[in-house]
Amino acid sequence: MVNAAPLPTPPGSLGLPFLGETLEFFGDRQFAQKRHDRYGAIFKTQLLGRPTIVLKGPEANRFVLTNENKYFQVSWPPSVKQLLGPLSLALQTGGIHAQRRKLLVQAFAPRALEQYIPTLEQITQRYCDRWLTQGTLAWFPELRHYTFDVAGQLFMGLTNASETPLGHWFEIWSQGLFSIPLNLPWTRFGKAYRSRRLILTELERLIRDRQTQRSEESAPADDALGIMLTAEDENGERLTVEELKDQVLLLLFAGHETLTSALAAFCLTMAQHPEQLAAARAEQKQFQNQPLTLETLKSMTYLEQILKEVLRFIPPVGGGFRTVLQDCDYGGYRIPEGWGVLYEINQTHYDAAVFPDPKQFDPERFNLEHQDEKRPPFSHVPFGGGMRECLGKEFARLEIKVFAALLLRQYQWELLPDQDLSLMVVPTPRPRDDLKVRFGKL
Repeated sequence: MVNAAPLPTPPGSLGLPFLGETLEFFGDRQFAQKRHDRYGAIFKTQLLGRPTIVLKGPEANRFVLTNENKYFQVSWPPSVKQLLGPLSLALQTGGIHAQRRKLLVQAFAPRALEQYIPTLEQITQRYCDRWLTQGTLAWFPELRHYTFDVAGQLFMGLTNASETPLGHWFEIWSQGLFSIPLNLPWTRFGKAYRSRRLILTELERLIRDRQTQRSEESAPADDALGIMLTAEDENGERLTVEELKDQVLLLLFAGHETLTSALAAFCLTMAQHPEQLAAARAEQKQFQNQPLTLETLKSMTYLEQILKEVLRFIPPVGGGFRTVLQDCDYGGYRIPEGWGVLYEINQTHYDAAVFPDPKQFDPERFNLEHQDEKRPPFSHVPFGGGMRECLGKEFARLEIKVFAALLLRQYQWELLPDQDLSLMVVPTPRPRDDLKVRFGKL
């Protein structure tokens, strides 16, 4: 009996030696779309020095996200690995990842989320008052301050965190995340690496202060750090100070970078779609005199549709990298051990076979009453999926919803003319000219 010939690797080009097609990948928003048009739903390239297979679609997402630790393992660019730190949940795998995730998820349980709402309202109102005073503003940098203040307060108990040295160091750190990992004083990575050391020193001081306070006062946990300090696994073990530092840094990144992008996407799409904006405002009139709670937020069904469509239309994360642990096959092609895999969120969200007229902003596509048939699983994946689905997914949804509800009830904004609204996509999507608006009271 003759053995069947091995499957081929997907079509595509590995590009230049070592560099591959990395420069095109980071420089051309249409990089993947052009290659999908040419090669189909799966193609090979070379990114960041490694042969990589890029695939899109719900079934591709399912295959990658449900085979974690079997065929695939999470992978990040070298710069991200060094700046997040070895103990970060984002880099942990296998049993350690599962164990630590159970500890950290306690900070995002419904009871914790409910108690975060008053602080979210207070910070949102403070910023809205500030924007009213300014009148016209570049909104994106303001939204970055807003989300960092929220993260600082709810994750660490820090007031006005964006105005502290920690906020300054964090901005420098963020700018080096996706960079060439050359640790020299004048490089983006070198500056970010030094900022990481300063951030960790400050985080250690905060953590040890909180440990002392807790032992003296036995105060109830009212922020994520407080909850993580007391969280125990089934063996009664807690996170060490070294682990807490890397995990808090990860939470700050996840609760700042991607959330800023999502909020900016909401503000931009609403300004560009007055009909949907009016419908969202009309819904809020039903809740005008009701306090914001998890229950009332859940009842805002049209706002829920809008936010799902915003996250489909401009997903904060474009995809996710994995390393191939063992040879496997998908779609009639071989995926070799040691290669990289990139599953694509943005290309899936723009797949016309899943979302008709994908370039049209249409919240009605998420109206369950009007859906003739269910979409396949893993078709709408702004938070990823499987065992590595975004830990703070429900917190992110809560922050966006509180922010959106308060803005829709009380404020109006319009885009200023003569600005470039095209999106820069690294590390997360943002309007090129920082989203300039005129902000006022309704």
